[in-house]
Amino acid sequence: MSSSVLPKFPVVKESLHAELRRRVQQYFDENGISATGNISLFSKAIILVTAFVVVYVHLIFFTPHWYIAIPECIVLGGLIAAIGFNIMHDGSHGSFSKHKWKNKLAAASLSMMGANHFLWNMKHNMIHHSFTNVDGVDDDIEVGVLMRMAHTQKKLFLHRFQHFYFWFLYMLLYVFWIFFTDYKKYFSQRIGDIPLKKMELKDHIEFWVTKVYHGIVFIALPIFMVGWVNWLVGFAVATMFSGFVLSIVFQLAHTVEHTEFPVADIESHKLPDEFAAHQIKTTANFATKNKLVSWLVGGLNFQIEHHLFPKISHVHYPAISSIVKSVCQEYQLHYIEYPTVRRAVVAHVRFLKQMGTTP
Repeated sequence: MSSSVLPKFPVVKESLHAELRRRVQQYFDENGISATGNISLFSKAIILVTAFVVVYVHLIFFTPHWYIAIPECIVLGGLIAAIGFNIMHDGSHGSFSKHKWKNKLAAASLSMMGANHFLWNMKHNMIHHSFTNVDGVDDDIEVGVLMRMAHTQKKLFLHRFQHFYFWFLYMLLYVFWIFFTDYKKYFSQRIGDIPLKKMELKDHIEFWVTKVYHGIVFIALPIFMVGWVNWLVGFAVATMFSGFVLSIVFQLAHTVEHTEFPVADIESHKLPDEFAAHQIKTTANFATKNKLVSWLVGGLNFQIEHHLFPKISHVHYPAISSIVKSVCQEYQLHYIEYPTVRRAVVAHVRFLKQMGTTP
């Protein structure tokens, strides 16, 4: 899709989004609670960041034996993903706290992991959340020639095997993000076909400070302390585990066999549904009854609620999901939900297989 003509949502008389907002706001008003994070989120943030620092320090400065170091690298990779899901994500959406400085601090945790927040904010908050699963606009389904993620994308012979090799590609997401896609977006000043908004001097400084910091903390210092080979093995294990977890959680939310990939009208450039209906049709939930999964992935298994209410902290998603479900029933919309992680993964594999074989 041309960058000069972004798709538009149709304006409807009785807005589903307005009705959802009214009912969810009623829930917060009746219970007298804030829609942002609470003590459970703040305590989780402290636990995750502390665990990250402790594991990192133990690996780098105490050099445990390989049979301890390898599991710790896996834990470190999991903590990188968990900090992204739980702290950075809410902070970036302004839902971590009612205080702006706390949201900025939470969002800055992305820099701690070596990625640039300015670029991620535009890619995720501005593009993905607006035009979910719209091919040519949503960068999350633009994987490149190795994978086909929508019917409108060109099908190649190798795509018929993508449901076998996707496991390995997903492992490369984090390291690819840090060392390639951030730089590609920065130097091209584009995300796909969409130009970046103008970067101020502080944005340029933040980009380079983050990259230098990452190079020192995750590459130079570990090599100096534990040696080249040990660092390479540990770095590969941590980043590949983190990359896979980050990838699979987001893919289970949008690229499964029951989600839709709307196409805008050629002449009017309008999408088929209004904003809220679009988000519901292009998004799926999974394992919402599993409290451990919800805790680890920052409520991103309640992806429908997140896309409808990104300004509400994920700690409230279990409570408002029943409201969203009831409204979907009234409006005869399919509320896509998989009861377990396994069922969601199966739906994703089936989707990839379908994309690899369907013209």
